[in-house]
Amino acid sequence: MLTKSDLMYDLPEELIAQHPPEVRGTCRLMVLNRKERAISEIEFPRISEFFSADDTLVLNDTKVIPARLKGIREPSGGAVELLLLEKISPCKWKTMIRPGRTCRKGNVFIFDHGLRAMVKEELGMGRAVVEFPSDESTGKLLKKAGTIPIPPYIKRAPDQLDIVRYQTVFAEKDGAVAAPTAGLHFTPEILGTISGKGTCLEYLTLHVGPGTFQPLRNEILKDNTMEEERFSVSSKTLGSLRKCREQNGKIVAVGTTVTRTLESIDINSSVELSGSTSIFIHPPYKFRNVDVLLTNFHLPGSSLISLVGSFAGLDLIMEAYKEAIRKKFMFYSYGDAMLIT
Repeated sequence: MLTKSDLMYDLPEELIAQHPPEVRGTCRLMVLNRKERAISEIEFPRISEFFSADDTLVLNDTKVIPARLKGIREPSGGAVELLLLEKISPCKWKTMIRPGRTCRKGNVFIFDHGLRAMVKEELGMGRAVVEFPSDESTGKLLKKAGTIPIPPYIKRAPDQLDIVRYQTVFAEKDGAVAAPTAGLHFTPEILGTISGKGTCLEYLTLHVGPGTFQPLRNEILKDNTMEEERFSVSSKTLGSLRKCREQNGKIVAVGTTVTRTLESIDINSSVELSGSTSIFIHPPYKFRNVDVLLTNFHLPGSSLISLVGSFAGLDLIMEAYKEAIRKKFMFYSYGDAMLIT
């Protein structure tokens, strides 16, 4: 029986990328061939060499919002931090509040630009519904007061570069509190090269939540669960996926968020699909809708390394991670990438 301990590895701190590459799309790409159990390395722009005219590349077009608000509790003046998770109405948001003890109904918080919020409902686990002022300025004030919620393993404050680089070039639909990081490597030129080969580019949306950074709570792997995340898949994308299957092409998932969405749906649906998924993929798992996976290098003991271990084989993933550490690949959100074929 697999445990969380089977997902652990030792990573030197200096291999945790603290900044994006100087130029987008210039990272290193480890290529992991499952059939041959072979590991190689190329520059990321050469990724197009692995796709054909029959294939479909699926990307997540979610957009990271300035979701982190830092302020004080009234009247004590104690520091408080809110992470906006989901917009319920123009003035109400589901949030994560730190410290958790401040997550009490009736508590009032004050942020920059005079923005105020009151806890209206306690949801448990540090979550609450908060309400902001019901006027037209609220949306603008949230954008002014909020900052990009870069991951906790990036040990610095967000800067102006993060506003651009912690966002994919195809980000379109507001709602994520974390970037779909496998997509960060693509530039319009790289996508153009892939499309120029005849490979179909399609998009879906999964709004990435805070659960992506949270460690698994239970030691027995199968006993773990994930928080729900909202998704939508258009009828156009579904039609392209079915056509790809009909012509024996490969469905290439850009990232674990795309993978989790595709593995949560029936691609034979003829109408747009939307809803929430809490799917937790762990070995052994039989993938139905994903043939190739592009991903970054993930935290030990996380749901993400569980997913890639399910896709490639946990023993092969651990071997690849050891090789990545030996060759000093950079890890996590701003790090290098891995293509699993």
